[in-house]
Amino acid sequence: MRLKISLLKEPKHILLICVGWTTAEELYSCSDDHQIVKWNLLTSETTQIVKLPDDIYPIDFHWFPKSLGVKKQTQAESFVLTSSDGKFHLISKLGRVEKSVEAHCGAVLAGRWNYEGTALVTVGEDGQIKIWSKTGMLRSTLAQQGTPVYSVAWGPDSEKVLYTAGKQLIIKPLQPNAKVLQWKAHDGIILKVDWNSVNDLILSAGEDCKYKVWDSYGRPLYNSQPHEHPITSVAWAPDGELFAVGSFHTLRLCDKTGWSYALEKPNTGSIFNIAWSIDGTQIAGACGNGHVVFAHVVEQHWEWKNFQVTLTKRRAMQVRNVLNDAVDLLEFRDRVIKASLNYAHLVVSTSLQCYVFSTKNWNTPIIFDLKEGTVSLILQAERHFLLVDGSSIYLYSYEGRFISSPKFPGMRTDILNAQTVSLSNDTIAIRDKADEKIIFLFEASTGKPLGDGKFLSHKNEILEIALDQKGLTNDRKIAFIDKNRDLCITSVKRFGKEEQIIKLGTMVHTLAWNDTCNILCGLQDTRFIVWYYPNTVYVDRDILPKTLYERDASEFSKNPHIVSFVGNQVTIRRADGSLVHISISPYPAILHEYVSSSKWEDAVRLCRFVKEQTMWACLAAMAVANRDMTTAEIAYAAIGEIDKVQYINSIKNLPSKESKMAHILLFSGNIQEAEIVLLQAGLVYQAIQININLYNWERALELAVKYKTHVDTVLAYRQKFLETFGKQETNKRYLHYAEGLQIDWEKIKAKIEMEITKEREQSSSSNPARV
Repeated sequence: MRLKISLLKEPKHILLICVGWTTAEELYSCSDDHQIVKWNLLTSETTQIVKLPDDIYPIDFHWFPKSLGVKKQTQAESFVLTSSDGKFHLISKLGRVEKSVEAHCGAVLAGRWNYEGTALVTVGEDGQIKIWSKTGMLRSTLAQQGTPVYSVAWGPDSEKVLYTAGKQLIIKPLQPNAKVLQWKAHDGIILKVDWNSVNDLILSAGEDCKYKVWDSYGRPLYNSQPHEHPITSVAWAPDGELFAVGSFHTLRLCDKTGWSYALEKPNTGSIFNIAWSIDGTQIAGACGNGHVVFAHVVEQHWEWKNFQVTLTKRRAMQVRNVLNDAVDLLEFRDRVIKASLNYAHLVVSTSLQCYVFSTKNWNTPIIFDLKEGTVSLILQAERHFLLVDGSSIYLYSYEGRFISSPKFPGMRTDILNAQTVSLSNDTIAIRDKADEKIIFLFEASTGKPLGDGKFLSHKNEILEIALDQKGLTNDRKIAFIDKNRDLCITSVKRFGKEEQIIKLGTMVHTLAWNDTCNILCGLQDTRFIVWYYPNTVYVDRDILPKTLYERDASEFSKNPHIVSFVGNQVTIRRADGSLVHISISPYPAILHEYVSSSKWEDAVRLCRFVKEQTMWACLAAMAVANRDMTTAEIAYAAIGEIDKVQYINSIKNLPSKESKMAHILLFSGNIQEAEIVLLQAGLVYQAIQININLYNWERALELAVKYKTHVDTVLAYRQKFLETFGKQETNKRYLHYAEGLQIDWEKIKAKIEMEITKEREQSSSSNPARV
């Protein structure tokens, strides 16, 4: 990825201060020569909009946000302009000054609208931070300090304000007595800050010639090497994936983790202000020598298996098949905004249309018009893909057919990214921004909430979510990482009872599901871990450690990120931007394939061929999950779990299929479900007996009393248990029912024999083929 720079031969201003985009092709600039100039990038024309009064020297300006509640404007209609005389001015798009407000003593150094357009924050040389209504009425003076405030930014929820104080950064909530966060960020005065609403990360630039990336708690994520000159500007791209850095004769394009994609050295003087276009494809910089520098982001790369796609120009792509070195050129009518390559399809969104190419045929794409031009995110699954724009979420098939558009209360699509949205063949998952502990789940085919409409709720804030890609809808699982860096897994099925959320690992920084089978990988502290069969936690948690593959991850340096997990290859991006490829064993994927096709003999043969404990452990869990106890017995014997082999043998000897089913459920730890199966089959004694075996004495007595049977059996076993440990009965219920009752073991054994005989007879009559 790099920047393609364009500059006019002659500057349009004497000294440039600030720039701002209205649409993706139109820009406004203003400077100390009092002119506000409009730039049309399609026709390369510049027009003077207005010449401001001679006493107004602009310092900063910011367009009123386009999204305003339900009403949606196609482009910004007004802006706030701050000036050196202590005022800010609300100016219409046509250049008419609607209102001028006395705001600060000394220059107003920055002004920013919040994301909803309901409030304006201004900062000045007098060290004051003031909040104004959208009509320019003072609401409050948020803070006051003894040093000038050079830059300010709103938090993603518009509830906090970030501002500079010399070498310090301060985050102050709007609520009166809320805690203020303050930390030393640079060794020189901080000149610029920016806070992204999508990734919640903070950028800062200072006179110490460094730029830094922080999280919203003030923890450093990246610290640049010192440059030759002070960093005068920084700005996030709208989607939060990239940011730009400006300095003297320097424009740099960086990834959100801090490493640099490209460095350009335009002859511009210092770049005092950087603005990204709405679609995130180009940058405008306000230069000290009066120029406006334009830079287009080109040469982005997308890779999938043997295909590599490169954006060569704004409207052209090159596709390379590395197997036969075949090259295809793709040309588009409009500029390319977003693209995604996965599942044998390339999806490209331009400013007006969406193109869907198949890797089998690059010549005839499916083309359809977009409802709104600026697509901010494309996600792909095997059967369909998801587009996110400024107002909605749309699901389309690869034939270009619209499928659904999920919605939920308070949905803000402008802050969704690949970490907070996940897509599978039948499910869409979206983490809520208003309450980050909640995940909304939707049916892909209808866009309606999944199951009984309940959302998934966790006890901590969720950072990243991922749906598995294969298997049946009822078995669909979602993995997520929470604020404590715990990796959890749960079923997306939502009917009646609350699905259990189970922790798979701790200190997990990044995760990815495989595209062809349900294998999960993640980076856990200093280890790279692959969960070959994550569903083991629902079947037999004891053998989960035996189903893992682990290796040291220190070679990936600090804060690596998993980019993709395709086939048996995992791609990891290190903190310095380099890509590392790891190959894992292909055999677990083959095992998954055999099991999904119920080819149990082939699965056993494969495990015998590979001779690895992880394979046998995975097969054991898969067999129990699919109720194939013969295969489970072979697999457990191979990993030395003799007690489980004996238990499986005892299950085989049970007389009825209901009993077998209940004991298989019991084997997986599903005690309540096992009890329900037995009670529904009328096997009350067996339900009581499993509770006695598990020492659930309260429940055993409760069932005996409820069904008025085997109360003496429960009391006898309880007495025997207490005698073994030399204890006296203290439970009031047991004391109550034991009054005046003589335990007769001969009688009890006879009753038990009768129950077993009765069960055998029931089983024989319901299944005559076995007689």
